[in-house]
Amino acid sequence: MFTIEQIKAAHSKVKSGKDFPAYIQDIKKLGVLYYDAYVTDGHTVYSGDNDYKTSSPAKYNPLQIADESNIEQFKADIKAHQQGKTDYPAFCNDCAKSGIEKWVVNINNMTCIYYDKAGNEVLVEQIPE
Repeated sequence: MFTIEQIKAAHSKVKSGKDFPAYIQDIKKLGVLYYDAYVTDGHTVYSGDNDYKTSSPAKYNPLQIADESNIEQFKADIKAHQQGKTDYPAFCNDCAKSGIEKWVVNINNMTCIYYDKAGNEVLVEQIPE
């Protein structure tokens, strides 16, 4: 199965949101089926076959997630990130301010679903292949 070190190596190539589709292809080759990325502290839980799971440690000091979602602001922030205008830490800060608690990437479906604190789907995106 895959390791956090292998995932870190794949992620080291990501400089902005523009690099995300290639990263997904890299971790798919490692055997990652889906992952949950938590905005609060940046830790991620990766899942593979046979209930295999591994987690990355927190990446930064805890962020306060807004209680109310601001979907329009979030859509503007994600667009900027995907165009390479923000780095990952800035994007996570933007997510927190807009009330995004986590996102789940399903590698088989090539979707990324963003959730608020109440567990509601805020945005579903198709990942380009």
